[in-house]
Amino acid sequence: MNSDPKTMSTIATGAIPRRIRQTGIIGALLLTALGGLLTSQTASRAQDIPTSPSFVDDFTSFDRARWYVSDGWSNGAHQNCTWSKGLVELSDGVLSLGFEKQKLKDRDFACGEIQTKQRFGYGTYEARMKTGSGSGLNAAFFTYIGPTDKQPWDEIDFEILTKDTSKVQVNAYIAGNGKNEKLVDVAGGTENAFNDYAFVWEKDRLRWYLNGQLVNTITDPAKLPSHAQKIFFSLWGSDTMTGWLGAFSDPGRKVTLQIDRVAFTALGQPCQFPESLACSVK
Repeated sequence: MNSDPKTMSTIATGAIPRRIRQTGIIGALLLTALGGLLTSQTASRAQDIPTSPSFVDDFTSFDRARWYVSDGWSNGAHQNCTWSKGLVELSDGVLSLGFEKQKLKDRDFACGEIQTKQRFGYGTYEARMKTGSGSGLNAAFFTYIGPTDKQPWDEIDFEILTKDTSKVQVNAYIAGNGKNEKLVDVAGGTENAFNDYAFVWEKDRLRWYLNGQLVNTITDPAKLPSHAQKIFFSLWGSDTMTGWLGAFSDPGRKVTLQIDRVAFTALGQPCQFPESLACSVK
């Protein structure tokens, strides 16, 4: 779930004999045009939404051309922490976002978030992640676009409400309307090992996968996002959203969201690494 975060963003026909009557000419032209249109639509189906190119990031280094680090602000009154670049750390090929007690501006806690500078459309989105635990916290892998980018609010989510690390919540928002959430069991929990989270976004359906297994599908056109979005990872807390996140309590330690890999594979493009869901799912 995103409350409209601030951002710094940074495509010839032959001659027709005279003996064909005018209606025949019109019919032939219409058939030719229709055939061309259908061919064009089929060929460009994956390009209905503009997208940046496919990529894989295994965090052997931090690509500042790709990622913007949120720093010095928060998403709204519901958030009890201030985004801090100091809580985005890279070590041994793993990117960690942190949440800890640290007075920053008007909040008593600090937290971490990154987002892509580019926007992405239809394709396969994948992340390999591991979370900490703690009531009142949200560890998320999601895509989002909204009013600060002069677009409607569209969003696709994996959210781990770390009060219960045995589950992950999937959801989608279309023009700011959610209510598509589903809780999915995570065997072994989100905190004990890295798990693979993925969704496949197409024009006519949206599918979520956990460790290669299909866990949710949406096909209702009214519930399918239709705007290119940025990719986000975040870890944040709330004192007020107790019904959803649980009652917040100071964990007394740094809680982390660890990201081992993230990838986007545009529709119609080859898979980019052997374990990719894009290699097997059609």
